[in-house]
Amino acid sequence: MTQQQTIPDGYRVDAQKRLIPEVLIKPIDLERDTLVLKLAAQAVAIQEVLTQFKASAFGDIEAFVELSAEQYGAQIGGKKGNVSLISFDGRYKIVRAVQESIAFDERLQAARALIDECLRDWTTGARPEVVTLVNDAFRTDQKGDIRTARVLALRRLEITDERWQRAMQAIGDACQVIGSKSYIRVYQRVGDTDQYEAISLDIAGV
Repeated sequence: MTQQQTIPDGYRVDAQKRLIPEVLIKPIDLERDTLVLKLAAQAVAIQEVLTQFKASAFGDIEAFVELSAEQYGAQIGGKKGNVSLISFDGRYKIVRAVQESIAFDERLQAARALIDECLRDWTTGARPEVVTLVNDAFRTDQKGDIRTARVLALRRLEITDERWQRAMQAIGDACQVIGSKSYIRVYQRVGDTDQYEAISLDIAGV
C-alpha cells in the first residue's frame, strides 16, 4: 500500500513527486494547475452522474421489459437482446443495444484451407472480386486479429461448390461469443419527421 505524501503549507508536488516551494513556481504554471484541477474535478463528477444514469437506466428498462412480459404471462430469460422504447408522443426513443464480441477458434484454419483449394481450382474462371473479398477477409488488422465481420460476410456469397459450402460451415462452427457489451442510446425526433437524432452523451459529440 502506497503511503500518501504529506504536503507542507506553501509547497506543491510536481509530476516527479518532488516538493516545490510555491514561490518558485511561475504564476502561469499555478494558473494552469488551477484550471486543470477544476475541469478534472467537474469531469469526474459528470462521469459519476453518467455511471449512475447507466445503472439506473439498465435497471429500469429491464424492469419494464419484465412488466410488459407479465401482461401476456410470458417469462423472459436473461438480459440479452435489443429493446426500443418510444415515448407516447413519439418525441423520444430509448434503445438498449447489446453488442457481442466474436472470435474464431482453430476451425477457421480449416475453412481457409478449403477456400484456398477452391481458389486454386477456380483460377482461370474465378471472379476477381471473389478473390479480393477472400484475401481481404483474412487480412489481419493492426492488432493481428482477423476482421470477424468480413469473414462472416463470405457466407453471403452464393457459391455452390461443395468445398466452399463446407468452408462456410466451418466458419459458422468456428464462431465463439467471447463477451458482450450493453449500451443505452437516447434519441430525439427531428421536428415533425420520422427521423431521430442521437442525444449525445459523449463529450466529443456535443
